[in-house]
Amino acid sequence: MHPQTLRTYDRLGLVSPGRTGGGGRRYSLHDIEQLRQVARLTAEGLGLEGVRRVLDLENQVTTLRSRIAALQDELDAAHTALSLTPNLPVPVSTTSQLVVWRRR
Repeated sequence: MHPQTLRTYDRLGLVSPGRTGGGGRRYSLHDIEQLRQVARLTAEGLGLEGVRRVLDLENQVTTLRSRIAALQDELDAAHTALSLTPNLPVPVSTTSQLVVWRRR
């Protein structure tokens, strides 16, 4: 990729490379994969704003998948705890609400 293209992508936030002590850009393997994805999406006709939206959505999906995994672990732990204490009392509501209707 042309250096100016890399600077533009950095400026637009499409990729965020690390920096050297002198201010030069250092691209990680993740950054390089993201640059390849940007190149694929732009080659398919997506504008840079569309590419940014796709990348944002993919980041949201990754975050949500991590959250789902954490919640699943929490649920599994709760199920395990419940199976270890089978005689645990279950709260039951003893009151009921009654609505009385009168005909007019």
